[in-house]
Amino acid sequence: MVPRTLIAATLVFFVANPLQPAFAEVPQVPASRAEVQLSFAPVVKETAPSVVNIYASRVVEERLSPFAGDPFFSQFFNSGPARQRVQRSLGSGVIVSGDGLVVSNFHVVGEASDIRVVLADKREYKGTVVLADKNADLAVVRLEGAADLPALPLADSDALEVGDLTLAIGNPFGVGQTVSSGIVSGLSRSGSAIPGGAGSYIQTDAAINPGNSGGALVDMSGRLIGINTSILSRSGGSNGIGFAIPSNLVREFTRQAEAGESRFLRPWAGVSTQAVDEAVGEALGLERPEGVVLAELHPQSPFADLGFAPGDVLLELDGQPILSPSDLDYRLSISPLGATVKLSAIRAGEPVVLDLTLIPAPGADATETVEIRSPGPLDGLTVADVTPALIEQYGLPLSATGVVMVDAQGVATRLGLHPGDQIVEVNGTEISSSQDLAGVARQKIGRWLITLNRGGRLLRLRIG
Repeated sequence: MVPRTLIAATLVFFVANPLQPAFAEVPQVPASRAEVQLSFAPVVKETAPSVVNIYASRVVEERLSPFAGDPFFSQFFNSGPARQRVQRSLGSGVIVSGDGLVVSNFHVVGEASDIRVVLADKREYKGTVVLADKNADLAVVRLEGAADLPALPLADSDALEVGDLTLAIGNPFGVGQTVSSGIVSGLSRSGSAIPGGAGSYIQTDAAINPGNSGGALVDMSGRLIGINTSILSRSGGSNGIGFAIPSNLVREFTRQAEAGESRFLRPWAGVSTQAVDEAVGEALGLERPEGVVLAELHPQSPFADLGFAPGDVLLELDGQPILSPSDLDYRLSISPLGATVKLSAIRAGEPVVLDLTLIPAPGADATETVEIRSPGPLDGLTVADVTPALIEQYGLPLSATGVVMVDAQGVATRLGLHPGDQIVEVNGTEISSSQDLAGVARQKIGRWLITLNRGGRLLRLRIG
């Protein structure tokens, strides 16, 4: 099944129903079916005013390909005349601070040029994205001139258990604010939710449909436990398998937005890992399969500084089990840079508990780039020497070296290069640095052969 984001393709206008004043106290989890039928309304009245509808639009540029949209050739060539069109989207968001901060999904508002936010009481605000991260699929929008808004408190998502009751609140298909109920169906889901995402998603069977993206998943105490983000579905509608970004990641993301960060700062692991299954656990001599095994470490990794080597096993961070490679990334992401966490592991065959200080990827503060000026096809290409920060940003192998493409303007746009492409060789000359490439690019010749590494595949471009 193919994961689908919950964004509605067509803008639909609606009028939300007026809401009654919130109850002062939210009841505990009901003990009978009759109590369940009576208990949801107070929770909804407490939480629904904090969930907003978002209408976003952006101008996108499309290039007409001579290959008629063939997906194989399109990944290598983007030449052709460009045209612009307005892309509109519909989603939801959650008020997390009374002065007008709203959390939603990146795929709803992250690249929007115009954002209109409508509250449950029909008030409308213009919004501006203040922090967005594609990998986390989160964005924070500030509402202009907003004050005294009903903010939704955040729960500790690490305290969730499978079977806990949940409510999903959002704006599916633009019909208006809608509430569906369910339970926590699973925890720490990764891969099946959003490949390449932050991992450790909450799975719920509460009905989630297009337009619910960015909406709230709440518990029976009226607290936010997650931001609804994706579904697994063949039809595009709810099949009872929905995913939400845990509130603990939302909390750290919001904290950075309030602190004025321009990008989401993640602690850096500098390792590649593999989940420990029964076969791996037996090979490592473990009593039971648990944690993740280190496959590769960057020389500057904080785990390397603690004496870890390939074959060692990471078990827990701050008492929380590490269930998968994406779960390790999530556990690091919910903690601020500079914090110290307790790491439980097996190092050189012995159990250890160590203090791990969380650091950014080296090179994250500033990336030194070189813009190529050339009479040839590389003119307008911007490149940088590979650093741990660029390895993390573009998902390159930990052993990556040399030069990576970060942007293209002018003539270089015709090459079809993608940000993150490694330039390996030009006209038979191995490229080890940006200066190497700048020197080769000055050649005045008619034919060029450029070798790239894209996602582990070597590509050769012949020009002229």
